[in-house]
Amino acid sequence: VTAIVCRMDPAAGGPGSPKHTWAERLSTVIDTWPVMLIFAVVIGGIYGGLFTPTEAAAIGALATGLTAWKSGGLKGEGLMECLFGTAKGTGMMFLILLGADTLNSFMAVSQLPAEAAQWVQGLGLGPFTVLFAIIAIYLVLGCIMDSLSMILLTVPIFLPIILGMDYFGMGMEEKAIWFGMVALVVMEIGLITPPVGMNVYIISGVAKDIPMATMFRGVMPFLASDLLRIVLLVFVPGISLFALKVFG
Repeated sequence: VTAIVCRMDPAAGGPGSPKHTWAERLSTVIDTWPVMLIFAVVIGGIYGGLFTPTEAAAIGALATGLTAWKSGGLKGEGLMECLFGTAKGTGMMFLILLGADTLNSFMAVSQLPAEAAQWVQGLGLGPFTVLFAIIAIYLVLGCIMDSLSMILLTVPIFLPIILGMDYFGMGMEEKAIWFGMVALVVMEIGLITPPVGMNVYIISGVAKDIPMATMFRGVMPFLASDLLRIVLLVFVPGISLFALKVFG
């Protein structure tokens, strides 16, 4: 998308830079070896069965922290800022998890997911009508909530509804994976969708010299490509299930 936009409007790519020799390019690539090594260890460890995704995340965070410390970017004031930011984020995360656990306990006692699934099925709506209604809800929620909050608070309600309907003759496991892929993509789209778009406001806080309207105009091509991606994921479920069929 970036290449297409810059091809159509070269000014959108910002001021150009002088051409570099292949030796300079190779030197720049070599300087990125710590990042490539961390990526190889984390992803290779997961697919090699050496550790779980959660353990891989911890190893990646530790390796990244050590790399930043060695390069001098994580010392003194920078280290304290990082620690305080981590503590703040962790505290907020635990509050979300606590609220989600309370909600899940309530839903388990009240049987709300099963009742909601039966109610939706009783409305006589088509499977894709229900799916696109859920997608619309996620687009709205994505403007004001982060992905983890939406997953913890909505999936226990929406997943039983999806599993109770027929989509391309898929089994329960296939429908769960397919819906999970669709839901995650839609959640991320909501984070850049006007008029709220949390990610856009976060970037605005960093790039204060760029007007908000300019930022929202800048995300429109990406928003269009994301909407196309949703259509492909919904109507070509094989895209979501490819890894399941290949790796079992």
